[in-house]
Amino acid sequence: MGDPAGIGPEIVAKAMADPSIQDRARIFVIGDRGRLELAMDVVGSALKVNSIGQPSQARFEAGTIDCLDVPSVRPDLPWGELSAEAGHAAYLFLEKAVELSTNKEIDAICTAPLNKAALHAGGHKFPGHTELLAQLTGTDEVSMMLTAPKMRVIHVTTHLGLLDAVARIDGPLVYRTIKRGYDLLIRSGITNPQIAVCAINPHAGENGLFGNGEEAIKIEPGIKQAQAEGIDAFGPLPADTVFFRAGRGDFDLVVAMYHDQGHGPVKVLGLENGVNITVGLPVVRTSVDHGTAFDIAGENIADHKSLLEALRQAIDLAPPRPEGK
Repeated sequence: MGDPAGIGPEIVAKAMADPSIQDRARIFVIGDRGRLELAMDVVGSALKVNSIGQPSQARFEAGTIDCLDVPSVRPDLPWGELSAEAGHAAYLFLEKAVELSTNKEIDAICTAPLNKAALHAGGHKFPGHTELLAQLTGTDEVSMMLTAPKMRVIHVTTHLGLLDAVARIDGPLVYRTIKRGYDLLIRSGITNPQIAVCAINPHAGENGLFGNGEEAIKIEPGIKQAQAEGIDAFGPLPADTVFFRAGRGDFDLVVAMYHDQGHGPVKVLGLENGVNITVGLPVVRTSVDHGTAFDIAGENIADHKSLLEALRQAIDLAPPRPEGK
């Protein structure tokens, strides 16, 4: 459900009413039941909530939203206000999802947005969902992938200041990021993915004219290692043109070096269809590519298209279950 004071409960209520999603998978909500019911009133949902304590109790019936209830916020929690209570609740929802995935009771996690400041106020000092999921699953390293129509972008670094990001980048990390993206595309049915790798400096350094040789020192070794394994990785390429080329279909994936280099182009293409995928976890995890939007929470304004797309991608990436399981 994400942060219960933000738009998460509303977009969850809207998305769970979409029959095109319910027909493709068995989906239930992990969150505070009372908050979900309040959100359903906000959006005018005619569905009923079936409160469950474990996935096996879910009915997956038309006209019903199954909610694994994690009571965590008071009924009068205000919409649109940052609070430690809501931040801690978002943590508890995710913790429960990881527990269920570890026990093989669920195959994928799709997250509504949390608020980083609220998460910190609630006692959980993580930059966001990605790092929190890595900690909860005991995963040493993951990558953030953003998708939009006609473009996929995976990041070598994410929530770091620019100087810290450049210092963090090196050949092995570039290689591991390329490999994680490649493996995900192969699993999703793309044969022989074409992968473009961004440079750090303008014009890819212009043969040493710009920067301090970062392309040759930090990026090229990782590309060469991927190429040696038969991966079609190209670069380092100037970031001011590579996203245009990806948009017209030249590449299946772009490897961005830092947060804004990758996030900007994807978000220009439309937040409503953007999806965040955490690559490298032991469970499939997708998310909306927008925040908690406190300014419109509780007003039935929030668009749920990004959540619908995140659910679709979670379904597509999740391993099929044996019949009847």
